[in-house]
Amino acid sequence: MPSPVLHVVGARPNFMKAAPVLRAVEALGVRQRLLHTGQHYDAALSDVFFRDLELPQPDVSLGVGSGSHAAQTAAIMVSLEEVLVAQPPPMVIAYGDVNSTIAAAVVCAKLGIPTAHVEAGLRSFDRSMPEEINRLVTDALADLLFVTSPEGMDNLAREGIAVERLHFVGNPMIDTLLRHLDRLDAAAVRARLQVPERYVVATLHRPSNVDSLRAAERLVAALGEASRRLPVILPLHPRGRSMLESAGLAELTGVRVIEPLGYVDFLSLVRGSAAVVTDSGGIQEETTVLGVPCLTLRPNTERPVTITHGTNRLVTPEQLPDALDAALAGGQVPRGEGPPLWDGHAGERIAAVLAEWLRA
Repeated sequence: MPSPVLHVVGARPNFMKAAPVLRAVEALGVRQRLLHTGQHYDAALSDVFFRDLELPQPDVSLGVGSGSHAAQTAAIMVSLEEVLVAQPPPMVIAYGDVNSTIAAAVVCAKLGIPTAHVEAGLRSFDRSMPEEINRLVTDALADLLFVTSPEGMDNLAREGIAVERLHFVGNPMIDTLLRHLDRLDAAAVRARLQVPERYVVATLHRPSNVDSLRAAERLVAALGEASRRLPVILPLHPRGRSMLESAGLAELTGVRVIEPLGYVDFLSLVRGSAAVVTDSGGIQEETTVLGVPCLTLRPNTERPVTITHGTNRLVTPEQLPDALDAALAGGQVPRGEGPPLWDGHAGERIAAVLAEWLRA
């Protein structure tokens, strides 16, 4: 009997991408195992997502926890190597651009184990972002690259990746969104959280925004101006909380800070919002499909398709108030039919390619 393929996940964004692939691979009868590195390790950041997304419990949990990029990546590599040596899989599937992703790619390359990268080809062209380094290295090492949008294919071609390794499959994160769309009940979440009918959702966690007091002060000032338009609901990631509080976040009466939410509750809140202010990658994609105006507090994005086909706009903190006024006036709407192949079937396409590769 062939050994099972191994899916490696470690952080919240991975879970939404892995869920449809796991279901589709199982439907094809391919044996598989799930390994959770523990990069996001508390219930609010991990366990609740497994429940919401109906993910199977991991077969292996490394429990690496937090740390610097080097310490966390190294810990994952050491523990993952032990697992792979003890039971080598025919293929390891890694997701997204987190430290778990690059750790899996490097360990597998050294052990001669083939890898597949789900969400390949995204580029911000900003190497000050840790995620950009993770994307570049993982794509250079992967044997199968599953690409979510057309510009990703162009990026990989420019980097000299052999065309036979590339597969344009669509976006599995959107598979997950469409699967759970009927469960997104904005009214119920508003009632439970006592949120007014019209509000803005904000999420902030990126190092460039929350790791220095000056950057945090700019964000807090921008959120204060935004809250003069509408109340701002901020589910706050542990990362950056102390810096934002040092910058005066608690003094903003129009900004309500709440704990991180599970997948269904958070996207219910987003679906019912007038606009979203974020520095996240995945939320740019989800708001594109939900038709919610998204103002991204970054100078660049690795997901430009959300600008050309969706509701996303890049802004500086200083530009946020005027951009929010324009969004609330109806100035940001999806363009056309949306990004190609964001149709809820990316997981099935990925599974089909995996199954064919394993047969070959």
